[in-house]
Amino acid sequence: MSSKMLQFVETERDMPEKRDSKVRKDDFLEIYGDYIDAKAEEQASRCSQCGVPFCQNHCPLDNNIPDWLKLTAEGRIEEAYQVSSATNNMPEICGRICPQDRLCEGSCVIEQSGHGTVTIGSVERYLTDTAWKEGWVAPIKPRKERPLSVGIIGAGPAGLAAAEQLRELGWQVTVYDRHDRAGGLLIYGIPNFKLDKEIVQRRTKRLEEGGIKFVLNCDVGADITFDKLREKHQAVLIATGVYKARDLDCPGAGANGVTPALPFLINSNKRGLGDDIPAETAEGKNVVVIGGGDTAMDCVRTAVRQGAKSVTCLYRRDHANMPGSRRETANAQEEGVTFEWLASPKSVHDIDGAASSVRADRMRLGAKDASGRQSVEPINGADFDVKADLVIKALGFTPEDMNVLTPELSVSRWGTVKVNPVSFETNLDGVFAAGDIVRGASLVVWAIREGRDAAAHIHGYLTQKLQDAAELQAAE
Repeated sequence: MSSKMLQFVETERDMPEKRDSKVRKDDFLEIYGDYIDAKAEEQASRCSQCGVPFCQNHCPLDNNIPDWLKLTAEGRIEEAYQVSSATNNMPEICGRICPQDRLCEGSCVIEQSGHGTVTIGSVERYLTDTAWKEGWVAPIKPRKERPLSVGIIGAGPAGLAAAEQLRELGWQVTVYDRHDRAGGLLIYGIPNFKLDKEIVQRRTKRLEEGGIKFVLNCDVGADITFDKLREKHQAVLIATGVYKARDLDCPGAGANGVTPALPFLINSNKRGLGDDIPAETAEGKNVVVIGGGDTAMDCVRTAVRQGAKSVTCLYRRDHANMPGSRRETANAQEEGVTFEWLASPKSVHDIDGAASSVRADRMRLGAKDASGRQSVEPINGADFDVKADLVIKALGFTPEDMNVLTPELSVSRWGTVKVNPVSFETNLDGVFAAGDIVRGASLVVWAIREGRDAAAHIHGYLTQKLQDAAELQAAE
């Protein structure tokens, strides 16, 4: 074992430098700096090289984390990048936006022993950023071209991961997306201060240069029928994600100034990309965001940067039960966001039809429900008001109606697409599905994993089609 490893006793955990909250809340630049080579090697050397690597076990992609940490500690950066990218189509993106505190870093053995986790996400980001800078990110060059084609509906993380895997194998790939830019929530859902859009755009540019065709501003089911897509391609992957916002069910929810989270974030990201967007911002407003997930954190931190007068997050459970990343919650608090824990909206009050305040019930935790989480119930007479000119609903997302594509597609009672859990194939021959449209609203890293897995089975399906055609021709 290398003497460079097991340094967690002598070397403390040290994240990349974070920009001061008083400075960063005035712009949309990423808040974390970059490791220099020596610091990345130092932090990687803290890895204990576990016999059973819990970090890898708790990574949806099964990333070979101990190996690329060891290579990084030894200064073998290009090799470390190769190992990192072997299981992940977007390591530098996952390094920025994965909730490592709930996945790999939260499972780190030295974290459990009280020494502080290895900064896995920051090293992962460093490796691929360095690879782009040094020219180690190779273009897509299939060993041989294959004649059959795949149509992918959705240019988000699941669709892009599948497209890359299939193109590397030589299949002809076309990606369809309703938006004017590829990337899905990576380009329009996640704010710049977490993920600079140039990082996403260089990924999609590489895919395009590798022979993947993008048909943008194309809403499948409206601009082109699903049947026409199936006629055009020998296999189809549905990777649309889930974008239908859960609604706010209380009196006054229809007042002016009450808006879903996604349009608010999309408009902000479009402005950052240079588009002229006439929609109002949070500037000068009292903003209330309802919800406790990562989307809620994106909204409160975006509102701060847009110059809101005040920003309050209402969440019906306590901090310990909050589903969002602890790191993101801490960043929001540093930037001046007020959190009202155990608070649930009771009504939205308005003046002449425009939202003016949110009345909230103070809640208490009760017995655990069917999901294993503690239920909540209101405390009588403990309601309170919060000023609100802008109320953002960040209550989660559900699937859009898949009947828009075709009524023949089998869906679950939640509206997600039913698939074979091994092959990702739907009830329709040659039609596959992956990502949030199958598992429900989840993490980018899970979408990448399912996109990769679905691509492997699409490859098998198309290969079999070619073999069947060859055997039929030989028989004739």
